[in-house]
Amino acid sequence: MTTARPVVFAIVGNGWRAEFFLRVAQALPERFRVAGVVTRRAEAGEAITKRYSVPAFRSLDDVVRAGSPEFAVVSVARHAAPGLIRDVAELGLPVLTETPPAAELPELYALNRLTQYGARIQVAEQYHLQPLLAAQLRIAGSGRLGEVSLAQVSACHDYHGISLIRRLLGVGYEDAVITAKEYEFPVAAGPSRHGEAEAEATVAERQTIAQLDFGGRLGVYDWTSEQYYSLVRSRSVLVRGSRGEIRDTEVRYLQDYRTQMRHSIRRLNAGENGNLQGYYLKGLVAGDEWLYHNSFVPARLNDDELAIADLLEKMSHYAAGGPDVYSLAEASQDHYLQLMVRKAAGTGAAVRTEPQPWA
Repeated sequence: MTTARPVVFAIVGNGWRAEFFLRVAQALPERFRVAGVVTRRAEAGEAITKRYSVPAFRSLDDVVRAGSPEFAVVSVARHAAPGLIRDVAELGLPVLTETPPAAELPELYALNRLTQYGARIQVAEQYHLQPLLAAQLRIAGSGRLGEVSLAQVSACHDYHGISLIRRLLGVGYEDAVITAKEYEFPVAAGPSRHGEAEAEATVAERQTIAQLDFGGRLGVYDWTSEQYYSLVRSRSVLVRGSRGEIRDTEVRYLQDYRTQMRHSIRRLNAGENGNLQGYYLKGLVAGDEWLYHNSFVPARLNDDELAIADLLEKMSHYAAGGPDVYSLAEASQDHYLQLMVRKAAGTGAAVRTEPQPWA
């Protein structure tokens, strides 16, 4: 998916997550342009301007008048997000808000009511667009695994993991019975978003294991607090169907009742083994099938940044009247299910979910 002109968007917020959007635009100036960043503090805006050569503003009105963005990315703390989403919507501008769109159910209900009055709100859930996860989802939805009955996800936290479980199982807004437990174990400290570990240390690792029974389809959520940066903890996805399974990068299924097929999902990169094209991901393949094509070559972006670039292009199409990217309703359902996982873990009792207004 390509665009004839750059996608123009504004950013509200200047935190760690907002910089992902700024880096994508900086790496792909022919595809994306940041109309401006809205910050509360002048010095924060000045730092953004210096680092990314992007104008900074103190108000939404100013960035809309000056830059004519197609949409605004709201990337602020979850307690502040609902008010800013309303502010952007009142200007008639589509919103791409960071996850989750609100902290608790009453705020989710209020935001969903806004959409009934014309507010155009999408949520920046990008994990299903990351290359390997996108490839796994493509196989799970292809039919070759047969009827998918199990998705065990240990790849991302909270509503992100729930989102992948729903997509892998093909679950919409169906109710579930949820059981969950939390544990704490020691683990070697690894790096963090601030840099490498400075010394040997052991930290307490919190692990949540939950089962979401959708009636004939089971989701297993497994996540530890140290998993994103740990040097000794891996990420994993297991999908089982009646005729095959995916276990991380290994795929097996039946071609016919006695013929087993086995493939490995492989990354193809430019710049390896003497290749002089540059260094970037070309795509992912299994057997003779391309499961993922990188449409942002030759930019040197990590997998999460590639997913965000995909989100931004899809959001531009949505702003022009195209289909949902990841709707507020979907995001609300994923966050609702995660809140119920926390409730089940906190009480030790099974929780049965109930239909929500966005369904």
